[in-house]
Amino acid sequence: MLLLFLLVAVLFVAPTHASAGDRLPEFRQCVEVCKTENCLQSPTPIPLHRRLLLWTCPSECDYTCQHIITDSRLSRDEPVVQFHGKWPFHRVLGMQEPFSVLFSLGNFWAHYDGLRNHVLPRIPRSYTMRPYYIWLARVGMASWFFSAVFHTRDFRVTEELDYFAAGASVLYGLFYTVVRVFRLDKPQNGGGRRVWTGVCAGLYLMHIGYLKGVGWDYTYNMGANVAVGVVHTVLWSWFSVKRYSREGKGWMMWPVLVVMWVVAVMSLELLDFAPLGGWLDAHSLWHAGTIGPAVVFYRFLVRDSEDVVRREGRLKA
Repeated sequence: MLLLFLLVAVLFVAPTHASAGDRLPEFRQCVEVCKTENCLQSPTPIPLHRRLLLWTCPSECDYTCQHIITDSRLSRDEPVVQFHGKWPFHRVLGMQEPFSVLFSLGNFWAHYDGLRNHVLPRIPRSYTMRPYYIWLARVGMASWFFSAVFHTRDFRVTEELDYFAAGASVLYGLFYTVVRVFRLDKPQNGGGRRVWTGVCAGLYLMHIGYLKGVGWDYTYNMGANVAVGVVHTVLWSWFSVKRYSREGKGWMMWPVLVVMWVVAVMSLELLDFAPLGGWLDAHSLWHAGTIGPAVVFYRFLVRDSEDVVRREGRLKA
């Protein structure tokens, strides 16, 4: 019920790029004055590390004026407002949202560690789910890499890459979950596996086609990802509880722990607040909260794989 509540709540969240800060006359005047004095005849030099991240004189003016206006509002006890659909963050080495970048890289590491130190060395090559778990780590690494890129510099292309990679990661989570729970990985279930692969590939192509061809709809994108994520987590929870009730092994309940963990940090996405000190906001904390579940889940996949291989070995004997 909590998962369904979060799904409904997220569907009513409508992110937008129309922000109060953009419409403030003092902000617009600040940007125009800055451009006139710093960008026309004798442009103010921009450090190399920021030029490498495509900071230009106009974007420097925009960033500077955001913080001038924000500091002025705070001195008058007025609330912080968003600019261009985003909170005003303090950048580090040219990165727009440094903590979101840091925590995205933390998630990248969690998947890399899962692949390098758990899936590859510990899951037997004979286990037919092994390739799916290898791709789980690869897709996860790609998703969080593009997340780090997007939070480093917010452009349309980096935003699209982030959203498309995140969509692929979420849908792949559902794909391999169905394969594992219903054992579509077994050779005798090849027909069902091919049908399910085609369904997921078609859904992803339609998702991308809608965003690119029909409209870049933030509400739809968020709702689609949450809906797929809910089905994915419900399947793992049902599967784990069913196994635990039958066998009573504590590690079989780890997916339920992961689900509860993710649901708890997911609520941060519904609590949008101005970044604390200009650094930490709800979105960056959400990224921080997803590192631990990934670490735990790879350990569960290893235990689950060892258990299945042991059982199947006994049956053959």
